[in-house]
Amino acid sequence: MRVGLMTREYPPYVYGGAGVHVEYLSRELAKFIEVEVHAWGEVPPADSLHDAELPHNPNLHVYFNQPWPMISNGTQAKFKGALEALSLNLLQQLHLEKLDVIHTHTWYVSMAGFLAKKLYNIPFVLTTHSLEPLRAWKAEQLGSGYALSSWMERTAILEADAIIAVSNGTKADIQKAYPDVDPARIHVIYNGIDLNQYQYNPSTDALDKYGVDKTKPYVLFVGRITRQKGVTHLVDAIPHLPPGTQVVLCAGAPDTPEIAAEMRNKVQALTNVDVSAALHDETPDPGTKPPATTVDSDNVHNPPGHAAATGDATGRGHNIVWIEQMVSKEEAIQLYSHCAVFCCPSVYEPFGIINLEAMACKAPVVASATGGILEVVIDESNSGDKTPTGHLIHFETDPATSFPTNPQKFSKDLATRITELLADPAKAKAMGEAGRKRVEEHFSWTAIAQQTIDLYQSLIRK
Repeated sequence: MRVGLMTREYPPYVYGGAGVHVEYLSRELAKFIEVEVHAWGEVPPADSLHDAELPHNPNLHVYFNQPWPMISNGTQAKFKGALEALSLNLLQQLHLEKLDVIHTHTWYVSMAGFLAKKLYNIPFVLTTHSLEPLRAWKAEQLGSGYALSSWMERTAILEADAIIAVSNGTKADIQKAYPDVDPARIHVIYNGIDLNQYQYNPSTDALDKYGVDKTKPYVLFVGRITRQKGVTHLVDAIPHLPPGTQVVLCAGAPDTPEIAAEMRNKVQALTNVDVSAALHDETPDPGTKPPATTVDSDNVHNPPGHAAATGDATGRGHNIVWIEQMVSKEEAIQLYSHCAVFCCPSVYEPFGIINLEAMACKAPVVASATGGILEVVIDESNSGDKTPTGHLIHFETDPATSFPTNPQKFSKDLATRITELLADPAKAKAMGEAGRKRVEEHFSWTAIAQQTIDLYQSLIRK
């Protein structure tokens, strides 16, 4: 069997959870079947495609292509990405005819699967890592290109032979957003985690490097500066935390100039430090190597770091360490391993690989009760016979935007639960241990790859 995985992101050009998913899924699938990965970007150095710890797999073939440069010349910058996506999906048809199955990830490459099915009669599998109708804020980033990305996603979802939802919550979202889809075509297969790579690391070199005070507990955020990831809600929670609480923000790659300015102003208001030169709008350009301000669960890339530990006008201390330069995967694991609390304040999260990474490193989690997070983090208040791994923060959402209808309450609730764990290190440690155990039992890539292969085989037999 030869399967083509279509993706916008693949190492070394990874900036989000979908890229992490495809990286590890492709490696695991290639232990059993032939895998072609077709990704965006310039052809990178050969040694950057494989971890030094992992041997080269002859079953794994990686190809990079770039969009047609002329397709977006003279167009508005905001919908450049959508046009380039369409051009690359067309170009990739030159390489897909001999595949047994085509499997796409995110709307950026969904039309490649649709076209290959129509042209070559290849079974088409689509994994939904998010849904455009539930990300209305993307219009701020893509402009009228959001209408094009939504059309591409809808067309592909309606035509896919099988749809993989990364959580039961995502399956429900698909049925709500696209009621014409036959539920029998939707299959729930979770995301996974590399348990050997993501585990507690006692080393603290990364903390020293980035100015984290090892004598004080810290709250950790890792992610891009987007409406979806909710980092501004965590920043708004900081005044409600105990004075002097250390908060470490691995945050960059703002989607838009507007949210970049909002984040900058919020941090500056808390620290009385001018960070206006530290953060810029550096939205990754599709089809090229992401700029040095990309932030993802594997790497945090930003301009030179900014750390502030000052008091505000009331004398209340706000200790914010804002990491704004490249953080390796190994350094991120150290940051997870030593945090007192990991916070994931996303307002929309189909799954949330970031929580798996934190839990694998034994970090207790305070996260928003949305999407797939509900199936990953076991909430103390509703754990039943399961051991809790953290706290989930419930909030009412605006159905048009997915944003909290009462953002002030959401931020205060985040602060309340974070404070509880800071005040009870024994409980936090127990939650961290339970998180590691849960990840080991339910989210291994081996099991996920086998479920995926079983789905491929069922389509080929039809």
